[in-house]
Amino acid sequence: MAGPDPSDPAKGAQTLMRGIDVLDVVGRDGPLSLKALTERIGLTRSTTHRLATALVERGFLRVAAEGYALGAKLLRLEGLARERFPLTSVARPYLQQLARQEQDPVNLAIREGGSIRYVDQVRGSRRIEVRSVIGETRPLASTALGKALMLDGDETDWRAALAVLEPAPGGDAAEAFIKRMIQYQRLGAAFDIEENDDQVRCVASPIRDASGAIVAAVSLSSLPQYMDDARMSALVQPVWSTARAISLNLGYAEY
Repeated sequence: MAGPDPSDPAKGAQTLMRGIDVLDVVGRDGPLSLKALTERIGLTRSTTHRLATALVERGFLRVAAEGYALGAKLLRLEGLARERFPLTSVARPYLQQLARQEQDPVNLAIREGGSIRYVDQVRGSRRIEVRSVIGETRPLASTALGKALMLDGDETDWRAALAVLEPAPGGDAAEAFIKRMIQYQRLGAAFDIEENDDQVRCVASPIRDASGAIVAAVSLSSLPQYMDDARMSALVQPVWSTARAISLNLGYAEY
């Protein structure tokens, strides 16, 4: 019996998707041994090895002492993406300034449907800090960035964002979320008070384009020992000012 035709478009697409899955897993959890990668991908050892070897040959992965890690070609592509994505190139100097000033990591994210996607991060200078993965997505309602991206919404939008969480909060928890969103609208900034992770606190503010629409958000993230309630309140102004400066450079006009 003849084997599958390697020129079959359906098989080619399947192989491509599996290769992308390998990159996603290594980017999120790597470096990974072949055994660990096989377990996470859910394919056979031989198939996983074949995919990883092809990605190593093309420079998308490399073999480190601990296992497979992201390769140099992805780093080059990341640099090109940042240069050619106007938002990140405009925002980065302001993110760097805020990170230097406050010593904590500063994140940039955009909205994709019911999720946020991290598109940039500038590291802080503390010994222990919160790290985000560029390209990673999270539900809107689970992060300060997501809440900031929803500040032009209304109760219907906010309840829809809550509904996709697992488990979806209801009753008093949902009402408390709506109440906080109303407060964040008035403030022009949103908080994550260890809601998504019990060791992370964030302050975020929306970025607007020339039309006045929210197109992104900036946040400063830290650990509770560096960010008590008083500091969270004090950070609203510098985070909001950073978002405003980026907005003005994107053509936003205040009237």
